[in-house]
Amino acid sequence: MSTDWRWEYDPDHAYVAGGIPAHVVTEVERLAGELADLATVARRTGDLAAHPRRDSVSCPVGIAPAEG
Repeated sequence: MSTDWRWEYDPDHAYVAGGIPAHVVTEVERLAGELADLATVARRTGDLAAHPRRDSVSCPVGIAPAEG
């Protein structure tokens, strides 16, 4: 992998989380880590292939799934 690779848009921490309490940022980071771990497990076990995307998806807090 090239060491010159970078995001075209790379906002700093203050821009993304500025004004959000530290304990909230910590919890969001923890949850994001858990989601990444679950995705890794699903990929390794083949669970993603076994459950194709459905038209109706239940999402917490009213977050709609991305259009694919």
